[in-house]
Amino acid sequence: MSNTLLPNLMANLITDLHQDSFIWQLVTGTLSLILAYLITRSTQHFLDARPGQKALAREALRSVYFYLTALALVYFSRALLPGHSHPLLTFMLALLNSAIIIRLAVVMLNQVFAPSGWRDQLIRFIAAGVWIGFALYVSGFLPELLRILDGWEIDLGKQRLSFLSLFKGLLFALSIFLVSLWFARVIQARVMLANEFDINLRIMVSKLTQATLVLLALLLSLAFSGVDLTVLSVFGGALGVGLGLGLQKIASNYVSGFIILLDRSVQLGHQVCIDGHLGQLTKMTARYVVVRDFSGIEAIIPNDTLITSTVVNHTYSDIISRQALTVQVSYQDDLEKALAILLKLASEQPLILPTPQPNAIVNKLADHGVEIELRFWVDNPMDNSALLRSDLLLNIWKAFKAEGLTIPYPKREVFLMPQPDMNRSAEVGTPTGAKQL
Repeated sequence: MSNTLLPNLMANLITDLHQDSFIWQLVTGTLSLILAYLITRSTQHFLDARPGQKALAREALRSVYFYLTALALVYFSRALLPGHSHPLLTFMLALLNSAIIIRLAVVMLNQVFAPSGWRDQLIRFIAAGVWIGFALYVSGFLPELLRILDGWEIDLGKQRLSFLSLFKGLLFALSIFLVSLWFARVIQARVMLANEFDINLRIMVSKLTQATLVLLALLLSLAFSGVDLTVLSVFGGALGVGLGLGLQKIASNYVSGFIILLDRSVQLGHQVCIDGHLGQLTKMTARYVVVRDFSGIEAIIPNDTLITSTVVNHTYSDIISRQALTVQVSYQDDLEKALAILLKLASEQPLILPTPQPNAIVNKLADHGVEIELRFWVDNPMDNSALLRSDLLLNIWKAFKAEGLTIPYPKREVFLMPQPDMNRSAEVGTPTGAKQL
């Protein structure tokens, strides 16, 4: 069977053990690895990310920096040695290439996808596939396996595709999709650090870049697999009909998402009320937005709701807003003193803005007392709003109690009417000359 295979790298390596050239290969290979270690050790700090920068590309390069340096040095050493057959150095090159592929795949998957069980399974699957390919290569079985796969063909309409082309297409598709998602993540990290641009513009650029790269990866994968791209015209027509019928709502959400990002009517961190949900806008995607209320409950709202309904944005043009706190005092109390106490307590509260100045007014002459109102401004109405009102009410109660001011509460007075003497009434009502029994 070995006669039908291409030259076997492992067999050549075993044969070369008895040659003098093997010693030179071992020495140059070892020196290359040592030199690569020293170079990476002394220059590793150049790949460290600056403070506040994620530097996903630097992290990926740092993970394979040693292997790339060793690969270059081993390749240079093989070119310097006399002769044409250097099986040990070729074995080292194949080993380094396999290690680089696995390391890059692990780093990219960790950066693109969140930690999960299927991600770890995919990493193990890729590592096993790479090492199996390495074993087939060094043993000489890989060319024969590729020839067998190329001989098996299947019919796809008018096209005949071999298992080898399908395997290459699948492998290329997985690789290009992973690279495109990782590259989109790198661009997104760089764009989100551009503070000179609006946050909505940065999000829109990130989403468009990711969608464009994924679409390009799909087209390249189909072309590499040998699929005629003209069949996509039929698929495009069917997709258009589907969007017009069943996918209309989904398409509306995605289109609405890009419109929201462009018109900048709402942004991350805004205090909004959408479809009855009041809270802070914490997340914006191409299909929905997330509003988090005071209790921590998050509402996932489709983007077309923001286009077709009224959105109350408390921080659209300015993050400050006015709030009011109403209390009552008795009609017998000094109103001017009560108003002065409210202004003094507002000036001592750090969460209340000094400009515009707080003011206290007489709001209404109510049934049980005089209603006075404290009006003040805060720079973030959603944060610590309940705590602020609680502190103010507690301080008002203490101050009123210390100054002798009373907070009235409903009272009910009951008057008891005098009851008539029943015996006297009976005597008065008895006719003259009548006997009482």
